[in-house]
Amino acid sequence: MKQFLKYVAATVVGFFIIGIIMSILSILSLVGMASMSSTTPTVSDNTVLVLQLSGTIEERVKENPFSFLTENSATKSLGLNDILTAVKNAKSNDNVKGIYIEAGSLTGASPSTLQEIRNALVDFKKSGKFILSYGDTYTQGAYYLSSVADSIIINPEGMIDWSGMSLKTMFYKDLLDKLGVKMQIVKVGTYKSAVEPFILNEMSDANREQMTVLGTEIWSELTSAVSKSRKINVEKLNTYADSVLAFTSAKEYKKMKLVDKLAFSDEVPNIISNMMKLDKKNKYNTISVTNMAATTSNEPKDPSGNIIAVYYAVGDIVQESTSTSLSNSSQIVGKDVIKDLKELAENEDVKAVVLRVNSGGGSAYASEQIWHQVMNIKAKKPIIVSMGDYAASGGYYISCAADWIVAEPNTLTGSIGIFGMMPEVSELINEKVGVHMSSVNTNAHSDFGDITRPMTDSERNIMQSYVNRGYELFTKRCADGRKMKQDSIKAIAEGRVWTGKHAKAIGLVDQLGGLEDAIAVAKKKAKVKECSIISYPNQGTIFDNLMNDVVDTDSYADAKMKEVLGEYYNMFSNIKNVKERTGIQASLPYQMMFNL
Repeated sequence: MKQFLKYVAATVVGFFIIGIIMSILSILSLVGMASMSSTTPTVSDNTVLVLQLSGTIEERVKENPFSFLTENSATKSLGLNDILTAVKNAKSNDNVKGIYIEAGSLTGASPSTLQEIRNALVDFKKSGKFILSYGDTYTQGAYYLSSVADSIIINPEGMIDWSGMSLKTMFYKDLLDKLGVKMQIVKVGTYKSAVEPFILNEMSDANREQMTVLGTEIWSELTSAVSKSRKINVEKLNTYADSVLAFTSAKEYKKMKLVDKLAFSDEVPNIISNMMKLDKKNKYNTISVTNMAATTSNEPKDPSGNIIAVYYAVGDIVQESTSTSLSNSSQIVGKDVIKDLKELAENEDVKAVVLRVNSGGGSAYASEQIWHQVMNIKAKKPIIVSMGDYAASGGYYISCAADWIVAEPNTLTGSIGIFGMMPEVSELINEKVGVHMSSVNTNAHSDFGDITRPMTDSERNIMQSYVNRGYELFTKRCADGRKMKQDSIKAIAEGRVWTGKHAKAIGLVDQLGGLEDAIAVAKKKAKVKECSIISYPNQGTIFDNLMNDVVDTDSYADAKMKEVLGEYYNMFSNIKNVKERTGIQASLPYQMMFNL
């Protein structure tokens, strides 16, 4: 009887808990529906756009109704698309008088992303409106962005991290050796170093060479921009970087002309009011990036009905989605992208497509299928590629056929090469676990791909021939797309990664610039003056995301892993993703950490 009562009580408690959860979900659902029907945010007079530089910056951020449960200032994500749109809207809105940059722990932004935001801020200043920056601590990336401001303010006990570029990659060979796992590698390309972390304990000479060139070129872009804005020559900026600037006093920063004023955070509102020439009775208003970006909608507005489609292809290229906790938050899923691009090709209202690529590559097979759809669009209407942080290897594969390619000077691109990787775990299962395998085969290669034994010389030759064919196809696609000879492509291929600036010099891209520049090219090639700019694929409303992601334990775990691991998160994510890589790969040579 006691057992029966216990089960009844447990059932009642269970129903009670479910009832509470459903009530909360119902309330949140109503909030979501209300948000869908809400009007576009209005901008009051004397408004200042607040740009908070903390956390990470991604291409696009999906609205998450539970973000308050998992995000803090160090883990929250900002959407690059929202930032660019907000700055653009603020420039044209007469009620917005300036931008206030609130520098914080900006830890997750690559050089190209920062460069695109900074260029947008430089363009904003052409309106004659002010930009003011304040920070208790400026990370290097945050200072690079803030250097465009009319006035940079720092806390009297604040800190500026200005130490130069550091590109790191993690190597797992000793770890795999301890586990009894060996990686069997076949590749094409001297610089195709994606496999190095699994077979070496440090960079190869070729990889170190290209990493050094990349770091030097990117740092040169950063220092040149800061030098121009702050009127400090590059030599001095490098001297400051060598002096461990983070431990210098704030008063010295002012003497160095790195900042303009020392003040506490509670003094900033008065400083802004004075800049706007407001008295105490007329306080200024503030607006967030999200709300400022929302003052323009993603719905067609132009009466002509003409559409320029901006399609975001972000993350690892895979044939089937494998996105979970401890994997990249975004993926370019081949079968989904193919379907989407086909629809854009057939949509007569879409006059041109801008393919926004931010990817280090992935599946060579999926890349080939997406390339085919790019060609399908190209046969019907202009297609322009805008490169983000990365458009390398498979990311370049899906870009090379476009009518025009636009890249930021700091974009990492190229990496035209192919590799195959197969684990071999005989030592692990035989010696460490104590399990032994025995088999009979009807043919010479019936058990080809068996990871419990090493590949034979014959099998390795078969794999190498397969990879070689993939490389020939890859270089031919690039040669045809860039209207170059295949031998010329091979001369700059070999898996080598180039900055966007260098890639333009050798013919891999056509123009240096950002997404807005690519859109301008698309409009010109489509011969449309008036049009609506619409982003794809649709990210869904907050209500859709609520229904899809309710109590998403993976998302919660993912956020906590990011919080704990910080800049090393992507490295551990890369280890996890190894088992999901099937077939030959066209991937960036390494997972890099930028000290920015």
